[in-house]
Amino acid sequence: MWTIARGPEEKGKNNGGVEKIQVCIQRLWFQSLMKGARPVVEVVRLGVVPYQEALRLQQVYVDRHRSSPANALLLCQHLPVYTTGIRHKPYPAALLDRLRLLGADVHRTNRGGLITFHGPGQLVCYPVLNLGNFTKSVRWYVCELEKTIISVCRRFGIEASTSPHTGVWVGDQKICAIGIHCGRYITSHGLALNCNTDMSWFSHIVPCGIEGKGVTSLSVKLQRDVSVEDTIPHLLDAFRQHFNCELTEEHTAE
Repeated sequence: MWTIARGPEEKGKNNGGVEKIQVCIQRLWFQSLMKGARPVVEVVRLGVVPYQEALRLQQVYVDRHRSSPANALLLCQHLPVYTTGIRHKPYPAALLDRLRLLGADVHRTNRGGLITFHGPGQLVCYPVLNLGNFTKSVRWYVCELEKTIISVCRRFGIEASTSPHTGVWVGDQKICAIGIHCGRYITSHGLALNCNTDMSWFSHIVPCGIEGKGVTSLSVKLQRDVSVEDTIPHLLDAFRQHFNCELTEEHTAE
């Protein structure tokens, strides 16, 4: 799927929602002070949401970082959507129209990387973190995301690894795509782990622009159904371990 995109913070629109999380942000800031070196990260479970709504909510948290700590881990699934990153000139209109005819949306984003698919059965995780609260290194950050997913796979008995290509792999098949945007050490976008995704959606593209490689999922590798709900507890535990943080779930975005 993705690589790393860096750039200045974008001024996104706050189409409501800021007021609903203002109190929670202040509480997280206070908790961060009380817990000292261990940052507090709010887990926000969005359920199944359109891609554009997830982008809007990421921008809400990015904007909040300007005034106080607002570290958040947005968890969701998307309605079928193909997204492209900034590493490629615009894709041919005919290709994008063909993808739309499949019943999927198509969006160009400010993340790194090429084209990929998001849809039901895929655990999408958008960490919106101030790396100043962790380690001020984009390379470190991506490495910890990779370690998090490798740990999740290991909990299911799957041996995964990194490769010269981005993401997390099982053999020559990608099981998790990783790609981020980072502006002034505030992260957005993130990772997408295939749980029980309909893998046929990937057959209409060259995932992440990597020729000759495949994609897989937890369910395919284990030959049994592994849902997003089955996977979330393992991801949260691994994220807490690798990012050495405290997780809180006091807010559900609306």
